[in-house]
Amino acid sequence: MKHIYKLKIIVFFSLFLLFSCDNKESSPANVIIKNKIERDLPEIKEDGVLNVITLYNSTSYFLYRGETMGFEYEMAERLAKSLGLELDIKVANNFDEVFNMLESGEGDIVAFGLSITESRKQRVAFTDYLYLTHQVLVQRMPKNWRKLPGYKIKRELINDPIELIDDTVHVRKSTSYYTRLKNLEKEIGGKIHVKEVGGNKTTDDIINMVVNGEIDYTVADYNLASVNKTFHPILDISTNVSFSQRIAWAVRKDSPKLLKAANAWIETSKKKNFYYALYDKYFKDKKRYRRRIASDLFSKNEGKISSYDEIIRSNAENLGWDWRLISSLIYQESRFNQQVKSWAGAGGLMQLMPATAKELGVTNINDPVDNIRGGTNYLKNLYKRFDNIKDSIQRIKFTMASYNCGFGHVRDAQRLAEALGDDPERWDDHVENSILKLRQRKYFSRPEVHYGLVRGSEPFNYVRDIFRRYDHYRELVPFKPFEKTKDENEQIAAN
Repeated sequence: MKHIYKLKIIVFFSLFLLFSCDNKESSPANVIIKNKIERDLPEIKEDGVLNVITLYNSTSYFLYRGETMGFEYEMAERLAKSLGLELDIKVANNFDEVFNMLESGEGDIVAFGLSITESRKQRVAFTDYLYLTHQVLVQRMPKNWRKLPGYKIKRELINDPIELIDDTVHVRKSTSYYTRLKNLEKEIGGKIHVKEVGGNKTTDDIINMVVNGEIDYTVADYNLASVNKTFHPILDISTNVSFSQRIAWAVRKDSPKLLKAANAWIETSKKKNFYYALYDKYFKDKKRYRRRIASDLFSKNEGKISSYDEIIRSNAENLGWDWRLISSLIYQESRFNQQVKSWAGAGGLMQLMPATAKELGVTNINDPVDNIRGGTNYLKNLYKRFDNIKDSIQRIKFTMASYNCGFGHVRDAQRLAEALGDDPERWDDHVENSILKLRQRKYFSRPEVHYGLVRGSEPFNYVRDIFRRYDHYRELVPFKPFEKTKDENEQIAAN
């Protein structure tokens, strides 16, 4: 059970008068209530979960071919593991939400490329920096630029920030880019028309607005602008608008122990090869980036998990589960490779055994339509066998464990759990622990165990991995029911 945050309510009263030229009535200010979150590393460890806030973009957190990826995601995963914690990703809808989510206690740490600025330091505590970058002007090459000599291209571009006087640059207001442009105005002694981009647009989205000719200029960190230029050679990013800046993560100011632990981990990580390999993977490997961006299986493009989404949706309707949950199971089984075959002879996307496939009427185990239809029918059959379990999520977990190691072994684990005083109708923390014991002779030789030894770590991790991935799929991919719309919460499990 998750630790319940303790809240100290500090109430500040202030009264002020509002005056206006149109003689509107003065009114008192609203009472401001600030919640102080008492959740530092000890409370987080008691909870067992590190709640990480990030944003969805092409380098930090995204889905590609069914796999959760991103520099911040992989780094956060390693940080959580180093602290002995589960990772729970919380995705902000836009940059404005990030610090609000942190301060409200919805997350423990912001894992996103934040420039360390004095104004932000008033609000949060920054970790040691992860890397350095600088801000650049993002602009389009002139028309027919491929046919023009270099000096003519240069003549058509902004080559010095001072040339931005009386020009318009579009950025999000809450970013360090906006602050930098306002400071730049003072430095060059001229007006830059800084236009705020509203909504939930990411820096990637705004860069695409430049590509498409919707706007002329924006500003971005060099590493992000650079990977975008890889896919859009029409972009020019050669004009610097800032000195080097430190990019870090952030915690609440009253989380000094978490900050200390994160800094120690960052210091250690920057001495190891994996850190530089990760940075290169997401910011320097241009070929890999181009391949991702061009794919319709990149979540920012089409919102797809795999090439089989429509087949999975249609069968999910019959089973009554969220199609993204079934997709996570299929990824676990085959990574969406329809030709894969296990050492035991299981084949196809849902890794059906030949005898099981025959019973289910599957004629071609490598045909995606036939395989997914058969696999979901098998899940439905297993699900019906757990009709005594009232909690639909727990029932799904028993079904998945049975799909992995067999119904008989799961029933053994239920009987063992009951004999040991645990709840036989609850997978989490009860039957999942019993199935781990069934590798030991003193347990699998007990009279209530009928099917003997089983490598319990397999179904234990199988269920956890599927649900963990499903959490990411829900964050990154819209629900999109196959035919009739159902409430998402009702769709996850059959009644």
